[in-house]
Parts: sequence; structure tokens; C-alpha cells
Amino acid sequence: MPDWLHIQHGEAPLIVSMPHTGIDIPSEIRSRLVSLWLARKDADWHIEKLYDFAVALDATIIRTAISRTVIDCNRDPSGASLYPGQATTELCPTTTFDGEALYRDGAVPDESEIAGRRARYFDPYHAAIADEIARLKMRHNRVILFDAHSIRSRIPRLFEGELPQLNIGTNSGQACEAAYSRMADNILIDSNFSYVFNGRFKGGWTTRHYGRPADGISAFQLEIAHRAYLREPIGAVTDSNWPVAFDPDYAAPLRAVLARLLRHFIDDTSGRHHDAH
Repeated sequence: MPDWLHIQHGEAPLIVSMPHTGIDIPSEIRSRLVSLWLARKDADWHIEKLYDFAVALDATIIRTAISRTVIDCNRDPSGASLYPGQATTELCPTTTFDGEALYRDGAVPDESEIAGRRARYFDPYHAAIADEIARLKMRHNRVILFDAHSIRSRIPRLFEGELPQLNIGTNSGQACEAAYSRMADNILIDSNFSYVFNGRFKGGWTTRHYGRPADGISAFQLEIAHRAYLREPIGAVTDSNWPVAFDPDYAAPLRAVLARLLRHFIDDTSGRHHDAH
């Protein structure tokens, strides 16, 4: 297994994938960037800490240490946009979410380099997900793939205003059994967090590619606005105020909701049904 790919094997029918927590950038790429801070600005900061309770739930966790600036493991590998007509970033991003150039003039990766990065990082990451789904499907009739993400609450280039704190994507219901969405709704409606289903974020390539409810595989993406678990700065972020440190006490309310959600997902998928309230 490559050293940048981290897999925690569990036996519960739940896989938690974390494609954007990494900040590692190989030196041959780093030297071509405008700045390391810009290259790491859009990471899903501290998501691996927010979800560290999932180990105790016996979930399988798949995470890459490689920065999304190197390659975005949640984009369509063909290069097709997941949100046609809306601003987004590429398989190998050339700008930040705010539209700032990541590479120095003349240093943007060409098609050959992008193909090489896909073979080196993207393909092994998704081979690991496919292997873990197959392993767990031998043990369980149903498996749920939970794609864990976070993003700044305000990014005018990507969306208007402020995101709800919790943004659930199931590819408009095509990637996930409706029962999981109902369960999430029952749990989140009793929380203090704002949420939306299939709003600005409907699920990335991972959710759309693996979610096959008819085959017993449901995929569920949760994009969390940073303010839900971090002391996110108000206004523009800079290299002096971003990223912020992870404070377990500040994140505790959301962690409790997420733990409850994932525990119910596991219990339901295992066939142990009970009221989500």
C-alpha cells in the first residue's frame, strides 16, 4: 500500500471516505506553485479528527494524505464537470475555489502529467474503495459509502450567500436508498444545525459512481460548512487566520450528531431497525 493511502479496516457495513483531508504535495509539484498556502487553502480541514469516533463504530476509513491540488479524488476522471454551467475546479485543479491561480506562469500540468497523477493517486484510491465495498458485501447484504467533506461557509465564486451547515448529497436520490435520507432528516431536524438535501452539492464523483441502491450499495455525501465545527473566520481568509486549529470542545456538538447518524446507518444496514428519534 502506498504511504499516502491510509485504510482502517472495519467489519461494520459502513465505509467513510475522506478524499480531501490531505495536504501533502510532492516536491516536484511544490516548486511550481504560487504558494503552499494557496495550494492547501481548500483542504477539508481536520475532517479526520472530526470523524475519529468512526473507528470505535468498526467502520472502514479510507483517506488520502495527498492534497487535492495534486489531484482531486472526487472529480470525474474523464475531466467532465459534475456541475455543468457552474464554477468548479478540475481533476488537477489550476485555481483555488476563489479563482486564484495555483501555478506559476507556464507551470500548469499538461494532459500527460494529469494522466500520470491519475494513475499514481486517483486510481489506487478508488481501487481501495472498490476493494473494501467488495469485501464488506461478502459479509453484509447492504453497504453504505459515506463521503466526508467540508468547505468554507462563504465562497462567492461557487455559491451565493452562506451555505447551510450540513449539505447532504445523494445525486438527487439516485445514489442512496431513501431510507437513509429519511433517517438523516429525522436525526438532523432535532439538532441545532441547518441542513439541506441535494442543494448546491448533490454528491461528487464518488457518490455518483458507487451509489447503486438496487445492488445494495448506497452512497451518501456530507459537505459540512466549516463554521459547524471550526471557529471559521468571518470574511476573507488569509495566511494569517486560516486554517484554524481543531478544538474538540467546539466540535463536540457536531461530533455527537455525526456519531448518532453513523451509528443509526450501521444499525439499519445491519438489519437492526429502530426509531431514529
